[in-house]
Order: sequence, then C-alpha cells, then structure tokens
Amino acid sequence: MFQKLLLNFTWWVNRKDAHGKHLFAGGFLGLDNIGVFDRSKPLPGGGHLEQADGTAWMGFYCTTMLAIALKLATKDSPYADMASKFFEHFIAIVDAMNHLDGKGLWDEEDGFYYDHLHCDGKVIPLKVRSLVGLIPLIAVETVEAEDMQRLPNFTRRAEWFLKNRPDLARTTSYMEQRSGRRLLAIPSRERLLRVLKYMLDENEFLSPHGIRSLSKIHEDQPYVFKQDGQESAVKYVPGESDSPMFGGNSNWRGPVWVPMNYLLIEALERYHLFYEDTLQVECPTGSGRMMNLQQVAREIAARLTRLVMPDENGRRPCHGDDPRFRESGAWRDLVLFHEYFHGDNGKGLGASHQTGWTALIARCLEDLARARPEK
Repeated sequence: MFQKLLLNFTWWVNRKDAHGKHLFAGGFLGLDNIGVFDRSKPLPGGGHLEQADGTAWMGFYCTTMLAIALKLATKDSPYADMASKFFEHFIAIVDAMNHLDGKGLWDEEDGFYYDHLHCDGKVIPLKVRSLVGLIPLIAVETVEAEDMQRLPNFTRRAEWFLKNRPDLARTTSYMEQRSGRRLLAIPSRERLLRVLKYMLDENEFLSPHGIRSLSKIHEDQPYVFKQDGQESAVKYVPGESDSPMFGGNSNWRGPVWVPMNYLLIEALERYHLFYEDTLQVECPTGSGRMMNLQQVAREIAARLTRLVMPDENGRRPCHGDDPRFRESGAWRDLVLFHEYFHGDNGKGLGASHQTGWTALIARCLEDLARARPEK
C-alpha cells in the first residue's frame, strides 16, 4: 500500500504544484462548489489558483505517509529514510502555507486560511470562510519519543531543522516537544486557537448537528468576487444547492458532511494527545464554557450523533418532516445513510445509501459510549 501511495503522492507533486512553490491547485478536490468559481476549469483572467485545502491535503498526505514509514521502519530500517523524506516535504509545504509576507495562504488580519487567485500580476485572497480554511487543521501528527530514539538518522535530520530553521517556530508547530512527544502540525498554537474560534462559533461553523461546510455568516454577508464586469457570489445555503452551477449536484455551501467532520474530530484528538489540558478553548465560542480539545472532539461527535438519535419527541432530525417516519411505527426506527445533512435542522439530503462515510456516525456513538464514566 505504501508503495502505491508513494506513486500517487509523486503524481500530485509533479502535476499539481505547477510553479514548484509547494502550494497546490487540485481543482474540485471533491468539494465541488465550495469555491467562488469552478476550480477545475480555466480561471478568470487566465489566472491560477493556490488552494488552501489542496495544499493542506498534501500536508495531511505527508503526515500520514510519515506515520506509516515510521511504523514500517520498526521492521525494515530503510523506511526511516522515507520518513525523513516526508518530514522534509511537510516542512516545505507548511513553510509555503504560513509565510507572513503575503505569499502564503494565511491571513493574519482575519486569522484564517484562504485560497489565493493569481491574476494580472496581483494576488487576490478569496475570503470565503469555508472548510477550505479548516482543512489545514487535519494535517497533524505526533511522533513518540521511542520512535526518535530507535531511528537515529531520522532524528538527526529532524534536529537539523530545529537548529537551522528557528523561523518556522513563529508560524507552525513542528517537532515541539512535550511529555516525550513531538508535534507536527500546519498551524502554530496561536493560529490553531484563532481558527478554532471560528469553527466553534454557532453563528459560523458549529451547527446543532456538526460542523457546517460554509460559515453561516455568509447568509447575510455573501462573499462577492468581481472580475471583468462579471460577478460571482458565495452565499450560505444550508441544504441542497439553489442554483444549477457546477452541474447542479454541488452542495458544499452550508450542509454538514460527516467525513470532513470525522477528520476534524480525529485531528482534535491528536492535538489533545500533545497539548493535553494546557490548551483549552471556549466551546461554543462566547459561551464561557472552557474545554480541552478531547472534550471539543466529543462535543462535535455528540452533535453528529444527534442527526440520527430520537429527540424528546421521538423525532430523528435526519428524517426531516417526512410523515412516514414521524407517524409510522414501522418506519420510525429506519435510519438511512444520507450523503450530507441540512446545516440548520439536520435533515438528511442527497443520496440515501452513503454507507462509505455516513456510517462513521456509528463509530462516534461507540467512542462516546466508551468515554462515558461507569456507574
């Protein structure tokens, strides 16, 4: 599996980093109409796009391959060199994303990651608050002390970066040490906190049933992009798309998508493994209720499970107002695997047999049950 993933990773590096800057442009990436315009077609003014989600996904790819390589190296020592390769590639991607000089994808004023459009010699940040700016959080991995001790060549190369690139510590978390663990992540602690403030705000991303794909703030404040006399807008749409753009089957402007929520939950658990109780945030934002990141992960998981669990009236949000599920005893306990869910009321939408990812809710139920204190 590792060898085939290595071929795929190399294809991305060779084909989707056209300018060799470690900033990637992969088109849709499965998020369809989450952007201002169709990201897989020629862009306005003949420009090119640097994608925060595509670049972060490659960072995530690096941390995943690094973790696999470290595991393989326990039985086959040459894999330690592959671990070093992915560590160094991760550093290059993170460095490119986090530049403070306007060349990176981080917006210091807003405290969020955005796509950048390069057009007519100008760099235009596309300031849409969407999953595009949250995906950088998932590229996080912890490296255990025993891995560092067992693999001296990998450790030596990692320590070279610690010694010779102290500038990276300002903007990212790389090989920070705590309780015998090292942390690799795209955002620094300070930037992580700034992004989480948006993600955990019920007026933005945090819905009663999970993390929305687009901030609710764009319901009243659509993002509008103007170019060559034409206008494109991104507006919060909590359910199915209200326009035929991008094929008419694009629903990333507000609904809750389980696979992205699950990746964020896993990422928060990894951050907590490193920071433990030294890092706490308000959840929800503005509530005054402080949580560590393990508790935040469980809060998001609990909200996801509410999609399919009956409320005090026996109604499951995923069923919407369909009278068959509300009134029929034979139907009431049938739960479909919907593709995505309404960002405000949790109604199941799209395909109803998306077991490949909506079944992850069962894993959330299991994890929450395991975490429940015994009576």
